[in-house]
Amino acid sequence: MTDQTSRDLPLVSQADGTPIPLHAVTQQGVLGWRGGLDPAGRRWLDGLGFDGSAGKVAVLPGLDGAIAQAVVGLGDGEDPLSFAAAAEALPTGDYALVSSDPVEGWETEIALAWALSAYTFTRYRKAPDRPQSKARLIWPDGADDAYVRRLVDANFLIRDLVNTPAEDMGPAELADAANVLALRHGARFEVTVGEGLLRANYPLIHAVGRASNRDPRLIDMTWGDPKHPMVTLVGKGVCFDSGGLDIKPSAGMRLMKKDMGGAAHVLGLASMVMDQGLPVRLRVLIPAVDNAIDGSAFRPGDVLRSRKGLSVEIGNTDAEGRLVLADALTEACTDSPQLLIDCATLTGAARVALGPDIPALFTDDDRLADRLAAQAKRLRDPLWRLPLWPAYRRMIDSKIADINNAGDSPFAGSITAALFLKDFVSPGVTWAHLDLFAWRPGPRPGQSEGGAAQALRALHGLIVEKFGTGEQ
Repeated sequence: MTDQTSRDLPLVSQADGTPIPLHAVTQQGVLGWRGGLDPAGRRWLDGLGFDGSAGKVAVLPGLDGAIAQAVVGLGDGEDPLSFAAAAEALPTGDYALVSSDPVEGWETEIALAWALSAYTFTRYRKAPDRPQSKARLIWPDGADDAYVRRLVDANFLIRDLVNTPAEDMGPAELADAANVLALRHGARFEVTVGEGLLRANYPLIHAVGRASNRDPRLIDMTWGDPKHPMVTLVGKGVCFDSGGLDIKPSAGMRLMKKDMGGAAHVLGLASMVMDQGLPVRLRVLIPAVDNAIDGSAFRPGDVLRSRKGLSVEIGNTDAEGRLVLADALTEACTDSPQLLIDCATLTGAARVALGPDIPALFTDDDRLADRLAAQAKRLRDPLWRLPLWPAYRRMIDSKIADINNAGDSPFAGSITAALFLKDFVSPGVTWAHLDLFAWRPGPRPGQSEGGAAQALRALHGLIVEKFGTGEQ
């Protein structure tokens, strides 16, 4: 794996020479800003068609032909990542933000957008040729340097893990990545592998992963002072999902290297918590498996026993993520954590409802939902609450077992998946489930196509708010 902490960010404390002034304007403010230019500058912008649209970038030459100043459009001013367009499009040089339409307090957002533009995934091909130096931004006054670096490291870690093909990111490699993180922060690290899962009573994790030639495992990392409040993160680590005997079509299987996106997210979030030294007792649990096919694969109609003791009828082998999460959530509750969060690329139904950009949030705790929604709005890191509608629990009833992992109904797939998980969460535990996509279908400023970090800032902001003052 690429060591994401080694990447140089395109931000500097001091320019080499005189920095180039950089302006940021919204479409509403572009006319007022243009009024301060000389007639030649206004004619130049007219020729370029610059209108302040989000992601539009223009440079204005001086009398000597060199760049005198530059401007980036912010559209309606709602998306700070528009700043990343300047980092990606401007010629080599050092730039200093001198004027901007956005509200006060965007300094950190500006630096973050610029830093995120630096991401490239080059494990399998040479990096694109670039000048030795490129567009760099002087850190804006008031930007939180430590927070930006922490968040960028976590973001790049998630994207690296998700972008890596399943051939090189199996259960063992995912465990290795978690171990690297544990060693970096002095966390305790344990892995239960293969037949050891049966001896340790993780039967669902074992059943899902037993058909692969790569042993299933449960990754267990613990960090922090035992006297501090317990925060437990559970991430779905299905490294490749064939669908099992209910095999996916080729189009549905194409992106299944990203089915460990939930595991990648809890590792990214854990890295932020540990790096910041938040006063929590952190535990991370990742069931890491391949959902493969051979003679030992679990079958539709099988009844499997869970760690909790509940019997599970298999309605569909392609609903495997909730099975491995069930055993991990059961174990997570043994510590009675004050906050339990699971992240999973769990259902296509959530994507049909909310699209690729917006994770679905499920929780019975209204206060937790409100706090997460407030963080999502404040940090412009969207998520959307869907209901744990109790009446839909009957859709996953079984006539021969305690519960069915899929049921027969074509309706409310993301809700019934969340209701399945809820049966394995102990009463009284504050729990949130995020059903996310972990993938960007096309590029945007600061967000290349491929693996994507979603709700990371909102989740981190919630943990900081609940358990520590932090440095944000």
